[in-house]
Amino acid sequence: MKILSVTSEIYPLIKTGGLADVTGSLPKALAPLGIETTSLIPGYPKVMKQLGQSTTLMEFEDLLGEKATLRHGSVEGLDLLVLDAPALYDRPGSPYVDQFGKDHADNWKRFAVLSLAAAEIAAGALPGWVPDLVHTHDWQSAMTSVYMRQNGCSTPVVITIHNIAFQGQYSADLVPWLGLPPEAYSIDQLEYFGDISFLKGGLQTADVITTVSPTYAREILTPRFGMGLNGVLNERVEVLRGIVNGIDLDVWDPATDEFLPQTFDIATLRRKRDNRQPLLDRFGLDPDDRGPIFAAISRMTWQKGIDMLAETADEVIHNGGRIIIVGEGDHDIEQALLETAARYPGRMAVHIGYDEPTAHLVQGGSDAIVQPSRFEPCGLTQLYALRYGCVPVVSRTGGLSETIIDANDAAMSARVATGFQFHPVTTNGLRLALRRALHAYEQPKMWARLQNQGMKTKFSWERSGQQYAAVYRSLVQKASPSTGLRRLKFW
Repeated sequence: MKILSVTSEIYPLIKTGGLADVTGSLPKALAPLGIETTSLIPGYPKVMKQLGQSTTLMEFEDLLGEKATLRHGSVEGLDLLVLDAPALYDRPGSPYVDQFGKDHADNWKRFAVLSLAAAEIAAGALPGWVPDLVHTHDWQSAMTSVYMRQNGCSTPVVITIHNIAFQGQYSADLVPWLGLPPEAYSIDQLEYFGDISFLKGGLQTADVITTVSPTYAREILTPRFGMGLNGVLNERVEVLRGIVNGIDLDVWDPATDEFLPQTFDIATLRRKRDNRQPLLDRFGLDPDDRGPIFAAISRMTWQKGIDMLAETADEVIHNGGRIIIVGEGDHDIEQALLETAARYPGRMAVHIGYDEPTAHLVQGGSDAIVQPSRFEPCGLTQLYALRYGCVPVVSRTGGLSETIIDANDAAMSARVATGFQFHPVTTNGLRLALRRALHAYEQPKMWARLQNQGMKTKFSWERSGQQYAAVYRSLVQKASPSTGLRRLKFW
């Protein structure tokens, strides 16, 4: 089976969050199941630099008025199609914002072009290769199925919602500029409260909708979490699936992690403490070995609840702990955290920005990871934390509620607890959870039990990959013979 995955980011080439981790690791999980994934991504500068030697497959002369070259290459086992369109992608900043943190004004076109190219590939634009199924991810590639259906291409499509809060909402005036007929602006396709929504278009035209945890699949059917799309999802609930994300056990392995001063595993957990001092040195915190280190690695947004850490830092620091926060996002939240850290020199550090080596060091040297998300489709940071002997402190929502077992008396007695959950998701709720974690840390045997149980949990892609494979096979079997051809690659 041959899959075309269409994504705006993919690890290790380009990453802003968990989407890249998923699109980078899922193909590896599917390969042993007889499923070959080819990923189409934009030719950002970072991507072109890492692509190295590549083969030019074809030229697109007119993608919504833009020219583009389709290149083929591979990086770390990933089979890649790169849409090289310098006018759209060769610019400073991240995939979505410029160097000043502002959305690229033409994001609508940048990702519509990506989707249109994917639709043409799905329809056979590449001689000798037609995918059996197309898998799109979030609003940035959701228009793929809209273009496919407009052009009469019936190849099955799966769309995954990684975060329904981001919907690709734009003015309805763009419909003709998207190369679509007027009827595309309808309640059954793109129309969304007087505007258009790329994500809604994808949800209406894909064959199956998946999201990244069963709990989140249920939550987004409600007005509170559906973000205006709960009506659409309830109409299509029969094709909605929740599949928990996995993690790449090769990338996130404390026993072999090249970014850790001292590697360790569950049998040598005591070695984890050798990473504490390098971590404290990295962030300029007091070198004493007393008290726990609480950390957060997150986008600094309202959704992630990171603003609550500015109000609850005193709970940790006044009880002998230290705090490390790594990430970037909303300027006001960044400033509130920086001001809080300034009041606690040597006890709290805030690093604005993100890079993989730092994230690995934080997981390898901290005692607890805090994720107070107001909503969380799945979350990967808490899964990395479990593997690295960090005890998660999480809100009870979405995938966090499914992947962390609260350290209540029953769970501790049964030796299954892996962290601390709190609800309601308020500042006071977080404060009480931090207090529970601090109390547990004062009991070394209890803390070690939580660490050991967490490190025993298995959140690899094996089971989730099998679930995706089952969805794929079901759709391909139902497809007409013309869409299920097994073609050879001629590149």
